[in-house]
Amino acid sequence: MDYKNSGVDIEAGYRSVELMKEHIRKTNRPEVLGGIGGFAGAFSLSAIKGMEDPVLLSGTDGCGTKVKLAFILNKHDTIGIDCVAMCVNDIACSGGEPLFFLDYIACGKNYPEKIAAIVSGVAEGCRQAGAALIGGETAEHPGLMPEEEYDLAGFAVGVAERKEMITGADIVPGDVLVGIASSGVHSNGFSLVRKIFDMSEKSLTRYYPDLGQTLGENLLTPTRIYVNALRSLKDAGIVVKGTSHITGGGFYENIPRMLPEGITAKIRKDSYPVPPIFTLMAKEGKVEERVMYNTYNMGLGMVLAVKPEDADAAVAALKQEGDEAFIVGETAAGKKEVILL
Repeated sequence: MDYKNSGVDIEAGYRSVELMKEHIRKTNRPEVLGGIGGFAGAFSLSAIKGMEDPVLLSGTDGCGTKVKLAFILNKHDTIGIDCVAMCVNDIACSGGEPLFFLDYIACGKNYPEKIAAIVSGVAEGCRQAGAALIGGETAEHPGLMPEEEYDLAGFAVGVAERKEMITGADIVPGDVLVGIASSGVHSNGFSLVRKIFDMSEKSLTRYYPDLGQTLGENLLTPTRIYVNALRSLKDAGIVVKGTSHITGGGFYENIPRMLPEGITAKIRKDSYPVPPIFTLMAKEGKVEERVMYNTYNMGLGMVLAVKPEDADAAVAALKQEGDEAFIVGETAAGKKEVILL
C-alpha cells in the first residue's frame, strides 16, 4: 500500500505545478521575490515605501456553485477569472490596488491538465487586475469529493493611501449614482440558476437567439474585473465617494453598504439595459422581480456615488476604459436603503 493507492497521486501534483508555471509567470510584478514552489509567496513592499499612510486591504471569496457548469461543459479555463474578480473587485471598492493573489483548489482527483486549465484562468484574472499570482494550493481529497469535481477559492491583498480610501462617509443627498455594466450573471445566485434551468449538457448547449449564444456560454462568461475602471476614474481626477460591488444579495443588500446613515439611494430601473439572460431567468423560473434584484446584479456589476458635476465625466472616463456606464440614479435624505423606481 502507498499514498497513490489511497487516492492521492503525488506525481500528478508535481506535473500540475509544472504545467501551471507558464501561466503564473505572466502575472509577475517587480515586487515578486523567488519563484514558484517555495513554502511561502514573497512580495517586496518596496513599491509602497513612497506612500504617506499605506493601508493593506484584503479579500477572499470563491465561485460558489458556478463551478458545476464548468464540470458539465468540461470547460475550466475561465472559472479562475471569476475567483480573482470576486476578491479584487472588493479591494477596488475600497480604493485599493490589488498587489498579489493566492488560490486554493480542492479536488477529488488531481488531473494535471484540468488543474492547469483552472490556474490559467486564475492567472488571466490576475493579469487583468495587475496582481501577481504568488502562490496557492491544490489539495486532493479522495473519498471526500467526487473525482471529477473541485472547488476553487482565493485570497487577495491590496494597498491604498488612507486619505484616498473609498468609504462612503462623504455621500450626501443629491450625489449621482453611476452604474458600470456587468458581463452577465457573474458568480452569484447559481444555486437558483441551477433550479431554473436543467443542468445537463443538452440544456447548456442550447442556442438562444435572444442571448446570441448558448445558455452555457452565457452563464460561464467570467465576472467583470473593475480594477482598471476604478483606476481610470482616479486618473481622470474624479473623486468616487462610494462604491458597491453588486454580488450576492443584489441591489438590496449591497448598495446600502456604501451609504452613511440618513442617506437613501434611488435607482431608476429603466436607466440602463437589463441583459436578456435576466429576463430569460425571470420568465423561465417565474421569479418575482424583487427576488431578481435581491439576488442578481441585473446588469450592473458596480454602482458608484459621485458629485453631480463629475457624473458625465465619470461615464466618459469609464467608456474610454472600455466599460459601459450609465447614470442610474441619485441619493436623497432618508433611511439607509435602496429604492428602485
